[in-house]
Amino acid sequence: MTRATATEAGAEKEKEKVGEKGKGEPSALRFRLVAVLKCSAELNEDAVAELRKFVSACNEGLLKRGAPAGCGAEIVSFKVLNGNIELEIHSDRFVRAHDALLRFRKNLAPILGKYRIGLRGIDVKKYEIEMESQGLKLKTLPFVKSISYSDGNIVISLDLTESDLERRIPDRILRLLEEKREAARWGGKKEHWELLFESKHKEFFFNKDPTEEMLRRGWIRHGSARGQWIYGPQVTRLFRAFEKILLEEVCYPLGYEEMIFPKVVSWDVWKRSGHARAIYPEAYYVCVPKTRDPEYWEDIADYFKVTGEIPTEKIMERIENIGGLCYAQCPPFWVFLQRRVLADECLPICIFDRSGTSHRYESGGIHGIERVDEFHRVELVFIGTKEQVIEHAQRLRERYRLVFDKILDIEWREAWVTPWFMAQEGRAGVASQKEVGTIDFEGFLPYNGKWLEFQNVSINGDKYPKSFGVKLQSGRELWSGCSGVGLERWTAVFLAQKGFDPENWPDAFRKFVGELPEEVFKFV
Repeated sequence: MTRATATEAGAEKEKEKVGEKGKGEPSALRFRLVAVLKCSAELNEDAVAELRKFVSACNEGLLKRGAPAGCGAEIVSFKVLNGNIELEIHSDRFVRAHDALLRFRKNLAPILGKYRIGLRGIDVKKYEIEMESQGLKLKTLPFVKSISYSDGNIVISLDLTESDLERRIPDRILRLLEEKREAARWGGKKEHWELLFESKHKEFFFNKDPTEEMLRRGWIRHGSARGQWIYGPQVTRLFRAFEKILLEEVCYPLGYEEMIFPKVVSWDVWKRSGHARAIYPEAYYVCVPKTRDPEYWEDIADYFKVTGEIPTEKIMERIENIGGLCYAQCPPFWVFLQRRVLADECLPICIFDRSGTSHRYESGGIHGIERVDEFHRVELVFIGTKEQVIEHAQRLRERYRLVFDKILDIEWREAWVTPWFMAQEGRAGVASQKEVGTIDFEGFLPYNGKWLEFQNVSINGDKYPKSFGVKLQSGRELWSGCSGVGLERWTAVFLAQKGFDPENWPDAFRKFVGELPEEVFKFV
């Protein structure tokens, strides 16, 4: 009898049952994987016999390693056919099926090596993950062939390769499912909100939309792009006054130094910062030409010269995306420290940037100057040990309170909300540590009775130092925080409450503003 014939008569037959499916399964998370290990040669009877013993041993030990008693993974059946080994693995959350398969492959290689047989690769024929849906409703996911629901559970069927298993794609899909399930439990709520402080009621001198009044007075005018304003001399003077207050009453007393952060942000930065998780509907994308060769672009230029129209469809074929315009001001700064080691003696570090605009596609939510696509901010970043960052955030809040009460004399409040980086990454809820999070400052708008978030202070924990590989010389944990000052929103809140007559503005504020410019433009 030849070796092939012997194999077919023995192990290369119906699936050999190795264990009971689902035995010892304590978790609502279940995995079912069918994979084929491709061998360099057919297995003879001795090799099959040793394989059978090895499978049994794996079910008793290797595939249970690290799991509680009665838990782990199990090869519920296997067969050998045409030089391949097909396995069906069931598992729970403690040893996931793909981990079990990779463990099995690693330890099988030296056994087959005794028979001069190598492993050439893995084909994934079937991989299903079942978990409680808990209200989660999905239509599609990356690497997913199908999604079904049954008895309160969701079953996803994955389309994976060997490389995908090694890249831990199933684990990443599971994390994504958990995030989506958590969001479903929050009922779509974007932010947690908890009132911390509310100022005294202040006297209001205006009850209209300040944007409409600025338009009427000719202080502002819509730009050519959506969500964009051109600010005249009067509003610009207010912006500069707010900046001066911020610098003299907040930044300089707390030891801040000015830097200039990039305003074109590469995808690598957004991958590290976490914005690549959810930024796509709101980003302003930046593209560059595939080449500067004039001949490559000559027909585009000629088309415009002849028609007076720009062929945007043709242009889109000749550019490549490299990232986007500044969305959140501080992430691109971290490249300055990336993979560097800071000396403890330079902490705490306090810096700020006011060098350019930020951009977000606000969809249908555009309103006035306070909710726009192009806006002006001053970004404060503070870095130190955990204790230094927490202490500095408190000092920063105190300086802001002084400004809002003593200089601007506005009505405002503070609220503990979902950390800004979680909100921008599409994650709901609150931070796991109470020290990490965002405090929003909200100003009252008399004309509509609503509150507008116009300022924040955030403690980001070790998120950015870890993401960008920044360490301390002493090995201590490095933390950071940030605070974004929106000039449009400061202006909107102030004018909504104090109006346009400088006589009604606090004396302390008028010292920073000086006299507003006279009418510069006269139209006929």
